[in-house]
Amino acid sequence: MSGTQQPAVCPRSWAADRPGGPPPRRRDALRNRELLVEAARDAFTAEGLHTSLDRIARRAGVGSATLYRHFPNREALVDEVYSSTLTDIITAGDRALAVQSAWTGLTNYLYAVFAALPTERGAGCPAGPWPGGATTLELIHVQHRRTVNALLRQGQRQGTIRPDATGEDLLFATAVLGRALPALLTTAPTAWRRPLALLLDGLRTHPAASRLPTPSLTTDELDKVLLPAR
Repeated sequence: MSGTQQPAVCPRSWAADRPGGPPPRRRDALRNRELLVEAARDAFTAEGLHTSLDRIARRAGVGSATLYRHFPNREALVDEVYSSTLTDIITAGDRALAVQSAWTGLTNYLYAVFAALPTERGAGCPAGPWPGGATTLELIHVQHRRTVNALLRQGQRQGTIRPDATGEDLLFATAVLGRALPALLTTAPTAWRRPLALLLDGLRTHPAASRLPTPSLTTDELDKVLLPAR
């Protein structure tokens, strides 16, 4: 063969970008995904989970087609936005269950959950309703119920929580309080601390506790009360 063989040359779009990370199209896609998640979190917090997806795309500065390339439906977007909330709920629950005093663990856990609610308005109170199809939100609620029930039973064994209280009692009461929280945000953002303290005080074991007037809701009854809003 005559002449010298020319070295292979990588395509410009790949060779020029390899040292500095992903190619420009990949970087743009990652950035668009981050913008969409940030815009969705803001929209869900301000307007709830049923806000328009087109409006979320406009908030992010991208087209609706870009949103659907990353998230084929609302549930996928909700799952992405609240994945860190699930992690936080699990962490808070594990921390509460590790405390020797179940009463201290329960009060610390509930105060932590309610303190986060103003920024998690879209997810709502973990004991309250959530939209169907969003796996992450369902896991948040399941984890919350498990933590509350475990702490309640442990507190009853330790003699610090009244024996006739049930997990459904506490979940229902905190769900009602959680639903009122958005109305407090612009008026008295920390006012929830007072009714929560009164609610918790009613769980304490003390000689003067009055007998509860009606039976507790069952788990099925609680679901029927809380879930229609889905």
